[in-house]
Amino acid sequence: MAHKYALIFIKYSFIINEAIYIAVEKEIGGDVIMKRVLIYILALVVVLSFMGCSTKIDTMKRIKETKKIIWGTNAAFPPFEMRQGDEVIGIDAEIAKRIADKLGVELVVEDMEFDALLPALVSGKIDFIAAGYTVDPDRAEQVLFTDTYFTAVQVIIVMKDNQEIKGPEDLKGKKIGVQNATTGDLVASKIEGAEVKRYNNGMEAVMDLENGNIDAVIIDDLPARMLAEKNPEVKILEEKPSEEEEYALAVRKGDTELQKVINEVLAEMKKNGEIEELVKKYSLGEQ
Repeated sequence: MAHKYALIFIKYSFIINEAIYIAVEKEIGGDVIMKRVLIYILALVVVLSFMGCSTKIDTMKRIKETKKIIWGTNAAFPPFEMRQGDEVIGIDAEIAKRIADKLGVELVVEDMEFDALLPALVSGKIDFIAAGYTVDPDRAEQVLFTDTYFTAVQVIIVMKDNQEIKGPEDLKGKKIGVQNATTGDLVASKIEGAEVKRYNNGMEAVMDLENGNIDAVIIDDLPARMLAEKNPEVKILEEKPSEEEEYALAVRKGDTELQKVINEVLAEMKKNGEIEELVKKYSLGEQ
């Protein structure tokens, strides 16, 4: 492999160098040595970039060797993932534990901002994403989704005394709060004239709503219900701003073996009614 990239380096650095040498010599004259050195360096950087891009992570091998599997999440999305002291709990946390148990390894949790999850997966920092992660075509180009396990829909939260906003049409030109990089963010961004304000989590958005800094919040229905229970000054509108969506876990492209393991776990949990029980348990705050 090193020999292959060495040949590429020699070939392309020679071509690029000679082409620019001729062009520079015609324009400037003899002061070309430094420019030629810089071209060689540039060519080397390009080749090394190709080498980095071609490196494939053998996820299952790494899991077996380290006896650990790394779960990436954003623990600010109840009831799917939330913090209880130093521990991350919730529906996705239970699923993640079952995956680790099936593989016979330790579960390591990487809690990060939601929009950092995809780069972390692609780069190999984490092995899978479980974060109320909606299946959509754009994400599917970069990750491999598992089977789905939950159906959700976006809803609109407003203050209880708000009589102006009754549905999605009334959000035109309004200030809308969303959790950054989520489906709610995508939905709000398509609303005509809307000013979208992005937050790290839904609670921050609802707090800003109560403070009068935004007009509404768009977020998934289950987290919205929990937020409304804890914040009686707000209400959830009946009319929905988008169609239903499906949650799944995500692994790296090509990680079909890990995908198969996760699908088996999800199938078992769905068949015995465990997913449904977890939704009830964490939604009702019985954790």
